[in-house]
Amino acid sequence: MRPRTLTLAAAIAVLPLTAVSLGVSTAQAAAPHAAPRVTLPNTLNPAVAHSEKKGDVPAEQQISVAVSLKLRDADALEHFLAAVGTPGAPEFGRYLTPEQFTDRFGPTQASVDQVRAYLTAQGLTVTEVSANRQVVNARGTTAQVSQAFGTHESAYVDPQTQRSFFANDAAASVPSELAATVQGISGLDNHPVRRTHLVRPGTPAPGATPGAAPNAVAASPSGLSPAQYTGAYNLNRTGADGTGVTVALWEFDGYSKSNLTTYDSQYGLSGPAVSTVSVDGANYDSRPGDGQGEVELDSEIVRGAAPKATQLVYEAPNSDQGEIDMANKIVSDNRVSVISISWGSCEPDTTPASMTAVDNAFKQAAAQGISVFSASGDDGSRDCTRSTSGSTVKAVDFPASSPHQTGVGGTNLKVSAGNAYSSESAWSTAGGGVSTVFAKPSWQTGTGVNGTMRTVPDVSSNADPQSGFAIYTAGGWQVYGGTSAAAPLWSGYAAQFNQKAKAAGQPVLGEASPRLYALANSSGYATTFHDVTTGSNQDFPTRTGYDQVTGWGSPVADALTTALLGGTTTPPSGGCTTAQLIGNGGFETGSAAPWTASGGVVDNSASQAAHSGGWKSWMNGYGSAHTDSMSQTVSVPAGCKSASLTFWLHVDTAETGSTAYDKLTVQANSTTLKTYSNADAAAGYTQRTLDLTSFAGQTVTIKFTGTEDSSLQTSFVVDDVALNVG
Repeated sequence: MRPRTLTLAAAIAVLPLTAVSLGVSTAQAAAPHAAPRVTLPNTLNPAVAHSEKKGDVPAEQQISVAVSLKLRDADALEHFLAAVGTPGAPEFGRYLTPEQFTDRFGPTQASVDQVRAYLTAQGLTVTEVSANRQVVNARGTTAQVSQAFGTHESAYVDPQTQRSFFANDAAASVPSELAATVQGISGLDNHPVRRTHLVRPGTPAPGATPGAAPNAVAASPSGLSPAQYTGAYNLNRTGADGTGVTVALWEFDGYSKSNLTTYDSQYGLSGPAVSTVSVDGANYDSRPGDGQGEVELDSEIVRGAAPKATQLVYEAPNSDQGEIDMANKIVSDNRVSVISISWGSCEPDTTPASMTAVDNAFKQAAAQGISVFSASGDDGSRDCTRSTSGSTVKAVDFPASSPHQTGVGGTNLKVSAGNAYSSESAWSTAGGGVSTVFAKPSWQTGTGVNGTMRTVPDVSSNADPQSGFAIYTAGGWQVYGGTSAAAPLWSGYAAQFNQKAKAAGQPVLGEASPRLYALANSSGYATTFHDVTTGSNQDFPTRTGYDQVTGWGSPVADALTTALLGGTTTPPSGGCTTAQLIGNGGFETGSAAPWTASGGVVDNSASQAAHSGGWKSWMNGYGSAHTDSMSQTVSVPAGCKSASLTFWLHVDTAETGSTAYDKLTVQANSTTLKTYSNADAAAGYTQRTLDLTSFAGQTVTIKFTGTEDSSLQTSFVVDDVALNVG
């Protein structure tokens, strides 16, 4: 057989270096390249329009930027995210690894190289490329940055917040050659600061005149204890404590381990030690700042709800670039299945390009089965009250407005003397409303809210500081509330659920909102959520069912777990149901999904016949040094007595003799199950069977890798793959 043709990507031309006059420190380059450029309209900070310009930024001042790259195959990605979170769909629970996501949907290495070459040619230093290739970080002088992105950097004062900052005067641009690759530029201004969503009793409501000082540090605890809030929400009835699950805390400040230890000792809690993961060199733990109470609140609420869960505190610089880099590091690390976020900024005062970059990372989180819970804000439906746009603007908080995470609103919870649920009403300053940035996702149904834009929040739990939580911070006990407390409570619930799901041989919760909305729109709603029907924020009242203050309400954790697991919290008889787990095993969809495959592998050409139908997976056959692969991740239920991988294999070769020159390796995770070679060549297909029973109770990536040496072709053709369990 004639070798296949391998098409090489065209070489990427390095864009020319335009001279920048750096000898003058008081002026920036006056004009960008003469070559055609494309404007990136979402790269201008909204605060510029409301602020007073004070002068130019010195040309020699150093600026660090994050260049965000576009994801590929957006339609296929949205289809995959919908399918992977839908029970009953063939792709349900077949989450991707970071490598699979990047290979399938991430920017290509060629795109990264193109951007790197351009930045370097402009005199900038590329300091880091994220592991998932979504962000290229670079640093240079103001003059170099201005020239590279067609901007002018000025000094401003924000009259609302009295903050001095620098920013680009107009939207950035890039050469037309980069327009299809670059999503946006962040770091051209240093205005954004993420706020905590933490409130203490006595804190004035948004827009109110300050009254009494918030409560002082106390020697003994008051406020809700873990026994009270886990009892009220039935978190103590799920039979789970977070064992084996890891939660990421998304932070812009640090904590004191001794404060966390004191909290644990007070309430008899024990679990894995909390550890810090630094992002962009940030580590605040030796000298925590004003956000220390936020970090310790987040950790202590997760500890109370899921004491045995491992906590990783990701700490990043409080900037657009810091937030983007933290989002991409968490998903690239892939060490957690839950992310808790209690920091945010109002949408109208946040650079849209930065929100898009973070949301892209949340898409990757959803594809990998990571749940994200974000506080909806503490300024009600006027989220910009404490930022540039002010209290006259109806606005929601980001990241709670992202359609690829779950926004958590706030309530006032009353608990009985026996630590049982008594009643619940809306917290009057719980964040909620309508996004002006993100469209309504397909899963956001049954809300009774008209319009095409996403509404916030999705769910809620206790947040009113008047019914706040006992928290040990800064060397004493305080009572804290805010949606900052609601997000980690739901994150703790997700940790419990993931523990139960693993024990039942089921997928983790993953992107929570689609599954929660499906349940809320079913007959199970009344038993799985506390529907909060009293109270309001500034613009939206509560009502039966969904509302823009409390979402669908707070959790009835044990019933919610049972419903999400399909009606049982324990494995079925024997722990396993007979099933076939591989999706698109015959490749008859004409595309790889849910496989992750090298380009051109899924094929319907006549040169190699399929075993059945018209499509098959054809690896190698080039007659030159080459590697092809395809992989798919499945969960083998615990308790299965058999798990059998079968596939039909045809090996066609121009090699002779019994020496294995070209090889096909079949792996389950890192275990090599079998290796075939050119020596296995035969006319027609042969069915192969491999035993995966030892992988019961595990998530397994099944991978076929074909390698070919530099001469004489060997084709490995695979079709009709199945994994039958029982």
